[in-house]
This record gives sequence, structure tokens and C-alpha cells, in this order.
Amino acid sequence: MPLGRGFRVLWSANALSNLADGIAFVSMPLLAASVTDDPRLVAGLATLYALVRLLVALPIGVWVDRVDRRTLIVAANVLRGCALLGLALAIQLGFSSLMVLYAAMAVVATLESAADNAASAMLPSLVDRERLDSANGRVAAAQLVADEFAGPPLGGLLFALAAAAPVFAMGGLWAVAGLVALALPIRRLSRPGSDARDARRSVSVEVREGIAWLARHRVVGSLALIGALASVGYMLPFSILVLFAEERLGLDSTGYGLLLAASALGGLLGSFLAARLRAWLGYRWTIVASLALGALTLGGLCLTTNPIVAGVLLALYILHATVWNICSQSLRQRLIPDELLGRVGASTRVLGLLGLAIGATMGGLLGVVDLAIPVATGAGVFVVCSLVAAGALRGGVSGRSGSDVRP
Repeated sequence: MPLGRGFRVLWSANALSNLADGIAFVSMPLLAASVTDDPRLVAGLATLYALVRLLVALPIGVWVDRVDRRTLIVAANVLRGCALLGLALAIQLGFSSLMVLYAAMAVVATLESAADNAASAMLPSLVDRERLDSANGRVAAAQLVADEFAGPPLGGLLFALAAAAPVFAMGGLWAVAGLVALALPIRRLSRPGSDARDARRSVSVEVREGIAWLARHRVVGSLALIGALASVGYMLPFSILVLFAEERLGLDSTGYGLLLAASALGGLLGSFLAARLRAWLGYRWTIVASLALGALTLGGLCLTTNPIVAGVLLALYILHATVWNICSQSLRQRLIPDELLGRVGASTRVLGLLGLAIGATMGGLLGVVDLAIPVATGAGVFVVCSLVAAGALRGGVSGRSGSDVRP
């Protein structure tokens, strides 16, 4: 059954934006490496990107709830498109520098946070509640194809042609995504005069409202905490995966790329299975089973030295992550009031980003002792996640349809 014109527009804008993200994943580090050979400054680009997203998440959540979400999606995509086109011109004319590149990355990170939050908050208004799993699954599939399969090789190819070529492509794709989003419906604020009241309230007050609602709601609050813990478990092995692949699996750079491609295929399969699994098992047991699968696959990975077995296990691992993300996202979209979707989503995202940072740090420290330890520890974290989910979601999500949800 079609998901409707509004969803198709949002999906198209997201797909174009994700393709630009995939190009950026390869080309931005290459641009940094062409300016400096200091590995700290090259790695600093990714660090800056993560820090900016963390710092702006909560204020952006407030604006996603205050204003028309279509306007935010359009403006964020067009503005980052213009920023990248300006960067491309600077590169083409020989005016680029590391500071210019860092500034462009900070702008992109801020606007990407705005576009992503607004799109996630807008989706429930475009799709029937019973179709949210399918809608989120299709969004996830497009993101995987663009980010993992199409974007990176295209970015590398364009960079080989000219340093400015991938930057022009990114700017153009984001600008077109913003123009496509103009076809989205305008959000009508449900409370008359709410704009005037919001203008008199500080951002910090509204941020606290979102955090307080999240803390009070048993199901959504539990999902946020599980998500933060799962982020730790995710980054424990992935922060040292390249070393694990070289030393434990005996893979070179080509083999490592194939290993990542295999894992992405698992995620693509998960994006199509999530809605079917939820309809069969319900939200609670789909989430519990997916987290348990994450534990099993990491447990197997820390024991194997066979690259083929490792590829299968990683594909199943990313399948679990995709199913978990789709189900938890859909459940949050069902339960959070429309006027709080931006703020509560931002609070959840901050917890996830902190979990990723903690997991990456722990992975590096434990990997010094033995590269299998972060993988095994990640498996243990997902065991805890599945047990917490089984208890926390008991009675909060009833029925296989998931239509009866309670705090």
C-alpha cells in the first residue's frame, strides 16, 4: 500500500541529502589530507563534526517544535548547499584552507542536525500510525544505499577528477533536496498564538520541558536509556574494527572494505524485515530479539578468525541495529506528542551521541590489552540491553499491532 505523496516527497529529499552525506564521508577527509599531513588535524574534522552535533542538538529540538518543520527542512538543506558551493568555489579559486574546511564542516553539522530532527518529527504527520514501521524502514533503506554503497565510491571518483568536484556535487544535492522539500505540507500549529508565547520563553526552559517529559515517560525514557547503552555497545567493537580486521582476520584494506560492504547488506535486509517482524512479534519482543541478536553476533565475532564467518556475523549485527533503530524510532513517534517531538527526540539523540563517545573511548582503551576484549564487552552490553528492554517494555506495549501503548 502506498505511503502517500507527503512521504514520497520527504523520502526523496532525505535520499538526496543522504547521497550528499555519503559523498562527504569520503571527500571531506580527503580534502583535509590535501591541506595538511598532520593526522591530528585530519581526525579533528570528524571530532568537530561530532562535537557540533552534540552542542546544537537540544536548541535545535526547541526550534523544531516552535516553527514549521517544512521550512526548517527546506532552509537547512538549501543553506548547507550554499555553504558547500561556496567552499567548492574557494577550492577552485585556490582560497581554501584548513580553517575554511573546519568552518564549512561546523555549518554542515549544525544544519544537518536541524534537517534530520525536523524530518523525523514531521514523519508521523505524513503517515498513518500503523505504517510508521514501513515508512522508517524505507527511509533507512535509502540511507544505507546512499551512505554505504553509492555515496563513498562516487565521492572518491569525483575527488580523483578534481578536489572541488565532490564539494560541488554535495552542494548541488543538498540544494535540490531543499527545493524538493518545498512540496511538503505546511505544519499548522495546533494552539492559537503559540508562536507569540514561545517567543517569550527561553530556549533553556523548553529544553527542560523535553527532558522532563522524557524522564517521566516509562517507555520512551527506557528506550532512550537503552539507546544510549546500545550506542556504547556499538562503538566498542567498531572503534577498533579496522585493527581487528587486520590482526585477527588477516584482511588488507580491500578486504576491510568488503567486510563493511557485507555488513551494510545486512542492514539493508533489516530495513525490509523490521515492519514484518514487528507485525509478527510486536514491538517489545522485536526489540528484545534484535538486541539479543546483537549480543550473539558480537559474541561469535570475538571468537572467530575466519573472515567469511566474520562477514556473516557483521551482516547480522547491522541487521539487528537497523531493526532496533526502526522499531524504537517508530515507537517514539507513536508515543511522543507532536508538540514535543523535536525536543524529546533531541534529548534522546544527545544520550546516543554521548554513548558513542564513551564506547569509542572504552574500545580504544580495552583494545590496547587485546582486540577481542572490546568486541566481547560489546556483546555483554547488548545482553544487558535486551534484558532491560524485556523488563522496561513489559505492559507498556500491548498487542502485536502495537496500537495500545502506555506510559
